[in-house]
Amino acid sequence: MTDLKITPFSPEIASPAVDLPDKRLLTIVGESGMRKLIDDHYELLVDSAASHLFPPRGPELMLAKRKASDFFIQILGGHPHYNENQGKPMLRKRHMPFSIDAEARNIWLECYREVLLKREIPEDVLFSYWHYLDKFSMWMVNS
Repeated sequence: MTDLKITPFSPEIASPAVDLPDKRLLTIVGESGMRKLIDDHYELLVDSAASHLFPPRGPELMLAKRKASDFFIQILGGHPHYNENQGKPMLRKRHMPFSIDAEARNIWLECYREVLLKREIPEDVLFSYWHYLDKFSMWMVNS
């Protein structure tokens, strides 16, 4: 089994350099597969100890899933849905209204790891995406 490690959060590395993930992931899973991955991730999150950071099941959660899917599809080289629908990402700024601590980041990553390991993704592509998520998520910690 692939070991996707979570880098412990530290204020000293709260804004690490982030390399974009291997765009082959989108080729492998397709846009619909990426949307399913995000859907599965959010379904775990709304039942997690970090559920207070996410809308309850219903239209608001569906919108959050769409926005997240649009973002990840776009950064993987797909259609710029996010820019068309939301504007420039500015995700750190968009997440500021929410109190996100290191534990919430860990939960977010643990849920992501669970859904990723259920997919058949070549290890090098998986590690590239995981590395992106691990570093990118540090930027969202704000409390």
